[in-house]
Amino acid sequence: MNDRKNIGGFILFTMVIAAVFNFRNVINNYVSIGTLAAPAFFVATIVYFIPFTLIIAEFVSLNRNSESGVYQWVRSSLGGRWAFFTAFCYWFVNLFYFISLLPLVLVYAVYMILGRGVQVESWAIAVFSITLFFLATWVSTRGAKWIGKVTSFGATLMLGMAVVFIVGAVVALLGGITPANDLSIAGMKLDPGSGLTTWAFLGTLAWIIQGVGGAESIGVYLNDLRGGAKAFVRTIVIAGLTIGLVYTVGTWLMAVFVDKSEVGYENGVFVTMAAAAEHFGMSGDVTIRIVGVIMLAATLGGLMIWTSAPVKIFFSEIPQGIFGPKVVALNEQGVPVRGAWIQFAIVVPLLVIPTLGAGSSIDALLKIVINMTAATALLPPALILVAYWKLRKSYDSASRSFMMGRRGLGLGVATFLVLLFTVCFVAATFPEDQALWLTLVYNVGGVVVFLGAALAWYERYIRRLRAEDPEAARRELMPSAHEQSERNAQEDAALLAAGTDEA
Repeated sequence: MNDRKNIGGFILFTMVIAAVFNFRNVINNYVSIGTLAAPAFFVATIVYFIPFTLIIAEFVSLNRNSESGVYQWVRSSLGGRWAFFTAFCYWFVNLFYFISLLPLVLVYAVYMILGRGVQVESWAIAVFSITLFFLATWVSTRGAKWIGKVTSFGATLMLGMAVVFIVGAVVALLGGITPANDLSIAGMKLDPGSGLTTWAFLGTLAWIIQGVGGAESIGVYLNDLRGGAKAFVRTIVIAGLTIGLVYTVGTWLMAVFVDKSEVGYENGVFVTMAAAAEHFGMSGDVTIRIVGVIMLAATLGGLMIWTSAPVKIFFSEIPQGIFGPKVVALNEQGVPVRGAWIQFAIVVPLLVIPTLGAGSSIDALLKIVINMTAATALLPPALILVAYWKLRKSYDSASRSFMMGRRGLGLGVATFLVLLFTVCFVAATFPEDQALWLTLVYNVGGVVVFLGAALAWYERYIRRLRAEDPEAARRELMPSAHEQSERNAQEDAALLAAGTDEA
């Protein structure tokens, strides 16, 4: 028997950091709501990231013989229809992630080469992004194992940059610097007079929840960790608190060197790092170029990985027969080539539409796509939370090695998080300062069209399956935890009958 317990706690800890932490989240949220983002990050870590990770651990322990991730987790309590829908949502969310990632490649490249930002028309950004994504798709279908090294290199440097910034800001404070913004608790309050309304804050809270997301990508390693569920829970809680503290302290210390009004989504990391470097007598111009290299490496690596990985996972995880054999066929590198180019064809209009509402401002373009990325990113974890609520309500007797407390606690946590996600999703989908036509076409229309098409496609598959094999269709729609509960009931009945016969 193969012993897979080959990952230690420290390795898992670093994997969580790499999967979740991104310094861009610090910049984006400081630009949006200032130092109020600092306590919001920490609260999101406590009330969302850690409980959600424990929920993932429970799903993994329930499906300990499965390797297919979210599909099997949701199928446990909601059946195949919603399992497919959730798997589709993870792929669908990634489409919007491209829209926020691709323009940044140009931004970071310009800062790396010129040491400053330049005004670029949003339509030119779209053309560049489409061309870049075409090349990324072409490369990803031919295998790009070396890209993983670029991703690791960039992510490590980004984390190191964040730590250096935090240490430098603390040293500057101890040296008597006058902060650019109010660092007190009073400075973190929601002040409508500043233009920041409660609705805008709730929309930005979706960005923060997205910023501490990623636990679902780590939960699949529970079976590989030495120490099992207890070690997993302990490590993930420590990692979650560490990430929350880095995000919280980093966002708070942004106000040491730069005023919120001086930074934007495009230039925030460069303005901040240059100001920090100049405070210590170093060249701001050189610092900007170094930061450009770091951010460009991390972004390019992430682009290449996410171009191939989600499409491969989605088309290989779902049941055979939903899509045609040519769509899911893998090449010699294990990549569904036609699926990758279908993804490209869908991303192109999603890149073009926001440019119509952004005018000539790349900052406005980035705000639109970051907002929509955060909103759609709430859909998959929300579906996992609904599946968990159903598990604790209807199938709590299903056998698993780890449970997040008693049934009442599990139901309470799931209910609270589903309600929180609902409010944040609506606020992010309908931002108050965005053109109504853009909201209806892009934010609402994109979600309704793609998710509606996914459900319609699945219903087509089920109709065919019912006609060919009604029992297979029944099993596909039946929650797997229900089957386990039936087996447990049969075993209990058999044991009871045996005991009665002995008596």
